[in-house]
Amino acid sequence: MSTLESTSEKKSYHHGDLRAALIEAGLTLLETRAADDLGLREVARSVGVSPTAIYRHFPDKRALMVALASEGLARLAATQRAASEAKGGGVAGFSATGAAYVRFARDNPALFRLIFANSGKGDLLAGQPEDEAFAFLRANAAALAKAVGGDAQVVALQAWAIAHGLAMLMLDGQVEVDDAMIDRVVDAGVIGK
Repeated sequence: MSTLESTSEKKSYHHGDLRAALIEAGLTLLETRAADDLGLREVARSVGVSPTAIYRHFPDKRALMVALASEGLARLAATQRAASEAKGGGVAGFSATGAAYVRFARDNPALFRLIFANSGKGDLLAGQPEDEAFAFLRANAAALAKAVGGDAQVVALQAWAIAHGLAMLMLDGQVEVDDAMIDRVVDAGVIGK
């Protein structure tokens, strides 16, 4: 085995799961810059591997962005689920998921914009399996619609439009709201009526 091969294997072994380390590094870098400003070489450098090592896991920047957006959605779903469970589910839990969505956007602006880049779930995630965040929204909307006698699809769209709209207004600097205002705006008690 050549010295070059053993050095490469040591770096990969050192990180255990280089793919996960690269995703985590990318997420950390997104805390200080926009996704467009994130480079593959920079991500590799922050993990301590050569720039070519990243290509074993991500053939191009788009592949890395898809992985970052997917992980972001998983984290958003976990945040929403925890918020709902903390409120005991029901209407209060559904409201909490919307507020958690807005707070997630506020706390992770570059990641949030990456997740929802372009249209729908974002062109980056088009064709990906349905993620937990959207499945959770639909399930909660169905439960809320049943409770208030509304249409589940309308309830889901109303809730998402309110939360996403408020999040984007905040990220674009159009409004400044505190946590109390987020809770008041994203109130599921007024949705579906």
